[in-house]
Amino acid sequence: MKKSDLIGELSRVRGITLKQAETVVNSVFEVMTESLTRADRIEIRGFGSFKVKGYDGYKGRNPKTHARIEVEPKKLPVFKVGKDLHQRLNGLS
Repeated sequence: MKKSDLIGELSRVRGITLKQAETVVNSVFEVMTESLTRADRIEIRGFGSFKVKGYDGYKGRNPKTHARIEVEPKKLPVFKVGKDLHQRLNGLS
């Protein structure tokens, strides 16, 4: 499902205009992005949680040239599925 599909589905299910649905979806993503930027954890009960995980830098190798390279430390968002969603996906509920 793409973002535009999500907006369309929200509009249809809730009986709101596409513009209203777009505003809701964009607002939710904006708040989540800002929260993760501050390294806050986001927990949506029954769905899952998001957090930012930091990774140390390391020495790597360019697979094409085999030259040694220094990989910088980085932060990435991580999603962990919630119990209810996990059960629903696996037909357990």
